[in-house]
Amino acid sequence: MKNNPFVGTGVALITPFNEDFSVDYKSLENIVEFTLSNGADFLVALGTTSEAPTLTAEEKDNVLKTIIKSANGRCPIMLGMGGNNTMSLLNSIKNQDFNGVDGILSVVPYYNKPNQRGMKAHFEMVADNSPVPVVLYNVPGRVGVNLQASTCVELAEHPNIIAVKEASGNLQQIMEILRDKPSDFDVLSGDDGITQPMMALGAKGVISVAANGYPELFCKMVKSMMTHDNETALSLHYKILKMNNLIFADGNPAGIKCLMAYRNLCKNVLRLPLVPANEAVKKNIENECETIYNK
Repeated sequence: MKNNPFVGTGVALITPFNEDFSVDYKSLENIVEFTLSNGADFLVALGTTSEAPTLTAEEKDNVLKTIIKSANGRCPIMLGMGGNNTMSLLNSIKNQDFNGVDGILSVVPYYNKPNQRGMKAHFEMVADNSPVPVVLYNVPGRVGVNLQASTCVELAEHPNIIAVKEASGNLQQIMEILRDKPSDFDVLSGDDGITQPMMALGAKGVISVAANGYPELFCKMVKSMMTHDNETALSLHYKILKMNNLIFADGNPAGIKCLMAYRNLCKNVLRLPLVPANEAVKKNIENECETIYNK
């Protein structure tokens, strides 16, 4: 049987920047502490939300080390390692220091749009060569192609592939994976807004953007689902439903950074080609934050 340490709420950590666009490592340390002290079960380093494509190799290394040091063994760490050049990705895996890393999150190859056979061969190569367990990441809206349920279930048989982060938003597809998967393979929500219904269907948790900014609410919702306190979970689901949508209204991580800046967790700074959320979205996020916390 496979062992999956990634259940419950995983936080896809942002990378905070200073006004001069340098990495704000002190704020990163504080965000790790903030999320863990408010119920996060695991942390995801260098995922999409981290603006990883804009970080240098040295910055990526320092960001990962900062997260591992700040977590200090209190939770599992997942590292984003994906790409659309399989051989280059295998080389990165070969040269990566996995000390303190419990698994990798590997996205469906983007831009060159492989077919299902290509995706399957790619992920099998990654899993064969990774010294730590692999979590698949299906996000058609970003990569342009969809990892179909049947392909995901086939990959689930691999001894080093333990879960999928499903961000297709397609509940029919997600239900087919949940129905057909092996018992030692888990499904994690990749969409904050449908985490509660996905867990009701059998998902084991989430890799969350929202939990950067309001972990005390989001983690409580997930924990309530895990303990079958459906009434509390549903109440929290609807309490944060509007915010879960607002933080993606002008792109990710623009929305979550806007909220986190309002809560004094980081500065509202992104690296190009991403820019801060527009004024209308910013105002809506700030107003909704006041509504949530003053009810």
